[in-house]
Amino acid sequence: MFSMKKNNIFNKLITSIIASMLICLCAPELMAQSIDADGNVTIRTEGKQQSAINGKHRGRHKFKMGKDGENRREKKHDKDDNSQVWIIKNPNITRTNGYVTIPNVEDGNYRVTVTVGGDTSGETVVRGESRRLFFEGIKTEAGEQKVVSFIINKRDTLLSSGGRVRIKPRERVKKNWDDNITLEFSGKNPLVKKIEVRKAEDVPTIYLCGNSTVVDQDFEPWASWGQMLPRFLDDKVSVANYAESGESSNTFIAAGRLKKIAENIKAGDYLVFEFGHNDEKQKGEDKGPFKHFQKALMEYITLTREKGATAIVVTPTQRRLFVKGKLKDTHGDFPRAAKELAAKENVAVIDLQAMTTKLFEAWGEEGSKKGFVHYPAHTYPGQDQPFADNTHFNPYGAYEIAKCIIQGIKDLNLPLAQHIRKDFNGFDPSLPDSFETFIWYDAAFDAIKPDGN
Repeated sequence: MFSMKKNNIFNKLITSIIASMLICLCAPELMAQSIDADGNVTIRTEGKQQSAINGKHRGRHKFKMGKDGENRREKKHDKDDNSQVWIIKNPNITRTNGYVTIPNVEDGNYRVTVTVGGDTSGETVVRGESRRLFFEGIKTEAGEQKVVSFIINKRDTLLSSGGRVRIKPRERVKKNWDDNITLEFSGKNPLVKKIEVRKAEDVPTIYLCGNSTVVDQDFEPWASWGQMLPRFLDDKVSVANYAESGESSNTFIAAGRLKKIAENIKAGDYLVFEFGHNDEKQKGEDKGPFKHFQKALMEYITLTREKGATAIVVTPTQRRLFVKGKLKDTHGDFPRAAKELAAKENVAVIDLQAMTTKLFEAWGEEGSKKGFVHYPAHTYPGQDQPFADNTHFNPYGAYEIAKCIIQGIKDLNLPLAQHIRKDFNGFDPSLPDSFETFIWYDAAFDAIKPDGN
């Protein structure tokens, strides 16, 4: 007869076998679970990585991404930096339509290290959160693996002082504001072998403030320069994009967005702000470029001084308005007001209005449509009407304008410039990159135009 102790062991064994059988039935891709000497649990998946994502940004080959997928994860405690580490091996990005989600993550910066490659040749694009671009195409030969690293910023709407950032209804589904870190993999043949995510406390953060020309746009075919910026920066700096469509310099503050930044910004960080498009539409005796606009911008500057951070004023991007073949300015005195305030307060300026003027003129009246959301009806699924938006950019236009910002940072000779990737060879907006050589793999589509004009 078995003793009570032996019976307990036997019962535990039977329970373990039944549990394993249930796991296999519910999740057949699970292959093995092991525990190392430190007590870290590792769950591995079976099968080879496959590709299910295609599509080039040429106004064709469009597709819609699926919902966030579940992935087998290893989560352990890292003794070196006293933070949590997530290790995901062989994520099944085919089943999840390219998405990998790490749930319930604290606010802050995280270093993401991705190993790409496999048995076949591949090309992997890496984006995160609300379509933030990190790598636009990592090519690997059959049997080759490459390791890339970047910093991703995660936040939610909670304010430590109480309350929440007053986000707009359409923002409630944005990945930028949820409790998770979402990674997105696409490309000609994306191959992801391993993902490691760990807290990164020691990196400077670039906080972006602005409107729909800056925001991380979630849906095709809209895009803004803020979401392209990380692609040109190394893994020793983070980009936290707080911009939102329709915001003005003062409404951004009223919504609590700047307050959220104030709770996190620290010495050595950067506050980059571009406003003007929507400020121009405000009416009243106290409204105008040298009234509410300069007063609001001063709040951004004051915050950086209080926190030991660096402010960078950015003048608004031009709109695409050609009159008899010549580009016409629509911003009035707002760019001048921004530059004069910056000069008075000895704050750095990137004159994006001047740079985009050169860029749009180089494209020309007809050619500039390729950088904006100009598409005939039915270019995208469910798009019944043509798009002819002369304010908002598509991925190609946003990419080129992000290059203007990077060149502006380089010209300012700020310490931030040391974090520009080595493959950035400078950018002259009067000599833009060819649209025909630009490749973009589409994500989810939405026919609703962003707020602002």
